[in-house]
Amino acid sequence: MSTHPPLRSTRLLDQLRERIPYDHYRLKTEQSYVQWVRRFVHFHALRHPKEMGGLEVESFLAHLANARQVSLSTHHQAQCALLYLYRHVLGVELPWMQSIGRPRQRVHVPVVLSRDEVARLIAAMPSDDALLPQLLYGAGLRIMEGLRLRIKDLDFDRRVIVVRDGKGGKDRVVMLPASLTEALRAQVAHSRAIWAEDRAAGRAGVWLPQALETKFPRAASSWAWHWVFPAPALAVDPRSGIERRHHLYEQRVSRTLARAVAQAGIPKKVTAHTLRHSFATHMLEAGVDIRRVQELLGHSDVSTTMIYTHVLTISAAGLASPLDSLSPPALRCAEPTPCYSVQYCIH
Repeated sequence: MSTHPPLRSTRLLDQLRERIPYDHYRLKTEQSYVQWVRRFVHFHALRHPKEMGGLEVESFLAHLANARQVSLSTHHQAQCALLYLYRHVLGVELPWMQSIGRPRQRVHVPVVLSRDEVARLIAAMPSDDALLPQLLYGAGLRIMEGLRLRIKDLDFDRRVIVVRDGKGGKDRVVMLPASLTEALRAQVAHSRAIWAEDRAAGRAGVWLPQALETKFPRAASSWAWHWVFPAPALAVDPRSGIERRHHLYEQRVSRTLARAVAQAGIPKKVTAHTLRHSFATHMLEAGVDIRRVQELLGHSDVSTTMIYTHVLTISAAGLASPLDSLSPPALRCAEPTPCYSVQYCIH
């Protein structure tokens, strides 16, 4: 049973929005959970979740898997949203939730770029937008970890970057690529100019996590807490309603990558996370210990890091195929007409 304080809101979705920040969930998680609860309620003709139970939850999840054919991750996200609703908002015990079947977890080999492809990708980007993707690849950062970097997180003297509040709420230290030092210093200078402009205009400071703004009232306006990659325009904070300077939006990075991939002629599905996959794979290929790579990536279990061993050039890509050992006559025919069978060649 939930031990949360009483809710002040009366409407279901407002209660969900009130509870999620209390548990320090991110805004994107709040938005996705609200969306799934809304879809669950509409699926069952606007019945209140208190009137429903395991059968209704299971039928909704079955509909997603069978009729809508959603991905495993989407299915899991919907289930987590409903689990959170019943457990933390409605305060209902969920003995039936444990018996609901879950799709079998599939292991997918990540998309990885070669070093040449990474170089071509970066070369195809506009100079103003290339720094962040280079940092994602050069330090193995997730896209939001890169976007949320603060000035205080860059240590040029020690050549390290402190990643704060990463996935799972964990901090870690990664390398600051030496080749990006000057570009990062220029970006810091650009950020300082924006910070000075905001201070001169008396604008609200940047967003701070976990009520730090209450504990340290001046921190939000301080230079140390300013974004390394500030957005060019102000935006309204969706939770507080305050207009302030946010960091760059991830959609901008995604659009830049998509254009650069097309221009570089890379026939792979490339996202910002592909750069992180490529970082891990190239580090392992360079002989870095897998435990060290695990620490750099912030993985809780080394088994997560081991997925990259499946795409190393020293594994499958480095092995000779038995087809390569066949004699030349068995591999091709003398006639120009294509041969569709090696064993029963018509030429």
